[in-house]
Amino acid sequence: MSLEFISLENIQEIAHQYGYWAVFLGILLENLGIPIPGETVTLVGGFLAGSHELNYWLVLGDAIAGAAIGGIFGYWVGRIGGWSMLVRLGSLFRISETRLLNIKEQFSENAAKAVFFGRFLALLRIFAAPLAGIAEMPFGKFCVYNLAGASTWASVMVTLAFFAGRIISLEQLVAWVSKFAIAALLILVAMIAIPVWLEARQVNRAAGE
Repeated sequence: MSLEFISLENIQEIAHQYGYWAVFLGILLENLGIPIPGETVTLVGGFLAGSHELNYWLVLGDAIAGAAIGGIFGYWVGRIGGWSMLVRLGSLFRISETRLLNIKEQFSENAAKAVFFGRFLALLRIFAAPLAGIAEMPFGKFCVYNLAGASTWASVMVTLAFFAGRIISLEQLVAWVSKFAIAALLILVAMIAIPVWLEARQVNRAAGE
């Protein structure tokens, strides 16, 4: 999800003009919840490094720093005011606080995995850190998985663009990565939603009997 006026061409122009700052701020702002296509910015940075316009290691360092620092900000947003906001949203959709507490507990059990692997999933990359804060994941533990996830994700994205950009066009690379992130998110949603639906169906059937 990105702002409409930030096209791939505009991102390339910004990256050409501001270089490493564009990479750092792009992924940082995305992690703060601003609809900036941080993943695309990172791919553009890796692509420019592959064409020797930027330094690979500096691009990688900027991507890791932006993702990690953005995740920390997101964590504290969730930790300080995220739960009250979630309860208000839940009331709008008629989701009881008890149900939200159950969801919070379930997320807490898988918070480390969500923070680490969420980097590779569309939207979850933005919301994993605030959700970890809402779930009151220990900050030290969060920092470990946040940094590990940021480092792994940035390494994959920058390196992929660095080498693949020499074989295929940047437009094709961005399209493939975006499709993978969306597909992975849909699979995750299905893995969560289907068991919940089946459980609810069994409860309703038992109540009917």
